[in-house]
Amino acid sequence: MSQPFILTAALPPDLAGFAEGLRRAHFPPERNFLHAHVTLFHAFAPSLLEELCEVLPRFAREFAAPEGAVKGVMDLGKGTAIALEAPQLLTLRAMIAAHFHGSLTAQDLHEPRPHITIQNKVTKDEARALQASLPPLLAPWIAKPPFRFPALELWRYCGGPWEPFKTCAFRGRGRL
Repeated sequence: MSQPFILTAALPPDLAGFAEGLRRAHFPPERNFLHAHVTLFHAFAPSLLEELCEVLPRFAREFAAPEGAVKGVMDLGKGTAIALEAPQLLTLRAMIAAHFHGSLTAQDLHEPRPHITIQNKVTKDEARALQASLPPLLAPWIAKPPFRFPALELWRYCGGPWEPFKTCAFRGRGRL
């Protein structure tokens, strides 16, 4: 699929800044094109753009920002992520998936494990070393009360970098 659209959940500024620092320190620089984020869908066909631009703002208008919490370290095999618990975000994702039923890629048919990737495409030994060092850094974040994802972000994949396309800030009152 040429230049698909990717949907992410934005992070609150403090957590985004923390995760960005980890990405700059541990993500291979030649592959680090993106800011810290939580991917919800990896590839919407470009033909769905008009519908995405109608549906996503509607959900953001209807619902309050979903909650999330830092849970610990996630092993990605040849990478490392910050594991999140985000049942409200997963409920919203399921609603979006139901709306686009029949249009999702095989990768997007599986329910994701919410996380923030901070390292990818390294050796398993490099990943394990980072994973062993992270618990003390994550402990204060794990102890914090839940945070809120402020917005949905739609991106166009451009063969490496992502081009920002639309941000839909949550402002509704509905609870997920």
